Amino acid sequence: MSDQDNINPPDGTVPALPVPIKVDHLRFHRRHAHLAAPFGNGWFARKAEGFARFFGTPVFLGAQTLIVVAWVCINSFGWVRFDIYPFILLNLAFSLQSAYAAPLILLAQTRQAERDKAHSDADAEHREALAVANTQRQDQAAQASAQMMALLRQNTELTALTKNLTERIEVLAAELHKKLLQDAP
Repeated sequence: MSDQDNINPPDGTVPALPVPIKVDHLRFHRRHAHLAAPFGNGWFARKAEGFARFFGTPVFLGAQTLIVVAWVCINSFGWVRFDIYPFILLNLAFSLQSAYAAPLILLAQTRQAERDKAHSDADAEHREALAVANTQRQDQAAQASAQMMALLRQNTELTALTKNLTERIEVLAAELHKKLLQDAP
């Protein structure tokens, strides 16, 4: 069998080329896209998320520490006395900051938990789809292997048949040659 026979089979049909399949690798995550923005998609949502994220940064902690130290120094050393020793105004500022920061941080954590769960669900679906595809590929490989074994058996049978026929032709040719030599005058 030549390479040309592999391209165009003897029955005249043209083998179909495999069609590449486009795979959307994010197909399991697309339905959870609405969870991407923790506070929504509007102007306020972006500002609230930025504010909540800023609370955990070293810049915020450092700036807050400097403001508190300056506040205490200014009021303790008597340069200006707008908030004397128990620092009631400073406590009020911290309470106000906590009143706004805590709900924003909790909201961010809740939305992050929703996003994590959605991604976990999507990943589980993706793993299941991969398992199904892997099982299908294994089944196809088993079928192809069985077909190859059947073809090898047929090839072995044909080779044995060819050998038997060749031996029979050789015997017949020898008998014919012998007969022709005897009949020759």
